[in-house]
Amino acid sequence: MPYKVIGGKPTRIEYSVDDIFAKIKQEEIKFIDLQFTSLPGRFHHTTISSNTFTLDQMIDGLPKLDGSSIVGFTSIDDSDLILKPDPNSFAIIPWVTDKKSARMLCDIYRGAGRGRLETDPRGICQKAEEYLKTQGYDDSFWGPEVEFFVFDKIHWDVLTPYKGQSYSIESNEAPWSQEGTGYPMGLQEGYYPSTPSDTLTEYRNDCVEVLNENFGILCDNHHHEVATAGQCEIDIIYDKMTNAADSAQSYKYVIRNIAKLHKKIATMMPKPISMDSGSGMHTNVSLWKSGKNMFYDKDEDYEFSQIGRYFCGGIMDHAKGLAAITNPTTNSYHRLVPGYEAPVYIAWSTANRSATIRIPGHFKGEKYANVKRLEYRVPDPSSNPYLVFSAVLSAGLDGIKKKTDPGDPIHEDIYKMSKAERKKRGIGILPANLGVALDELESDRSFLNPIFSDPVINKIIELERKDQREISIRPHPHEFYLYFDV
Repeated sequence: MPYKVIGGKPTRIEYSVDDIFAKIKQEEIKFIDLQFTSLPGRFHHTTISSNTFTLDQMIDGLPKLDGSSIVGFTSIDDSDLILKPDPNSFAIIPWVTDKKSARMLCDIYRGAGRGRLETDPRGICQKAEEYLKTQGYDDSFWGPEVEFFVFDKIHWDVLTPYKGQSYSIESNEAPWSQEGTGYPMGLQEGYYPSTPSDTLTEYRNDCVEVLNENFGILCDNHHHEVATAGQCEIDIIYDKMTNAADSAQSYKYVIRNIAKLHKKIATMMPKPISMDSGSGMHTNVSLWKSGKNMFYDKDEDYEFSQIGRYFCGGIMDHAKGLAAITNPTTNSYHRLVPGYEAPVYIAWSTANRSATIRIPGHFKGEKYANVKRLEYRVPDPSSNPYLVFSAVLSAGLDGIKKKTDPGDPIHEDIYKMSKAERKKRGIGILPANLGVALDELESDRSFLNPIFSDPVINKIIELERKDQREISIRPHPHEFYLYFDV
């Protein structure tokens, strides 16, 4: 859903079908990109000529998709799918200058009037919003903090396994750079540096300008992140659930394409650099009813309501299985290790960033009731935001339903606790790898069922098991250093 800042306030702009055809004519749009997301979270598109785009296609959809060729969608014997554009996602693509183009996000339907494709991630997110209403709430608001790396060059060789496998990263900001700015950043020394050490300020400015002005995705802050070699964060203003997931997917699309214009490469890989911080997608959430934030209570500790605590308890209770959705790649678990500002231990706190859940407390009082929220620090940007928000909501609502007590908040640095002390205080630990996370999801999956069907969960597990096996059968280059002379 696009926004504009009017009178200093974010204002939602809604488009009708007629508005879209008027804009296509007024802006002289030549081509329309129909975009959608696969189950694992990859962004896909097909492009149509605006001259052939009709009102019926806008309303009924376009029979333009072979579902068997999209990972996680359909089998080859039942592959006819329909793309139905969402007019509120209309945006002009500014980097396509030769033949003016616009995009719209699409919902995926089965052919022959058989309804929504159950593995369409956007459909799952919309289903989650409807389920929330059956639980007595009006809305949920979500604010993803998506981190990413921007490199100058990247090279890898994995297609000649008997020759050896390798990768190399080039960044003007990195301490290993041969032709850098002259002000390289050390490992874990990249947080908020000024120029000229931060070489990506203009790049992030360009991203924010395009997100704000072309895509209606409002961003209020951007900065260099902790890691060296171009780690960035651009903050998106919170929004309703599907809108926020749309924004996160569009955000990834924009930052990659603007990087290309700058002759750089952006990646959502959680941990591309060893011995340095990885990229997260901290996920902020609150529940609302009758115009009130149900996570705010002025009479409770930290002004965090009992409903919020139960929601927190549900996430903690299901955190190990959730990891297979919030951290769906083998690389995700290289980030989830102590000492690199990543959450590892299942606990909640306020200002303590070593816990998986944080209740931000920058401001107090009813004036700031609308920003009271829970920040789940585990997800990373390799995940599918539609699935992450839906799964986190499922876990939180399960906690409310069961009145799951999260226990006392942990204010100490959990990284410095002994194993015995963590056990005494009931602090669990996230899965050490994707295989363990998938085992946890298989044994703890029923909390997802109101929103995720069993076939969808099975497909998620099947696809991630395949990736797990791909990595487990291949020796790692560092193993040669450790074991070649055994």
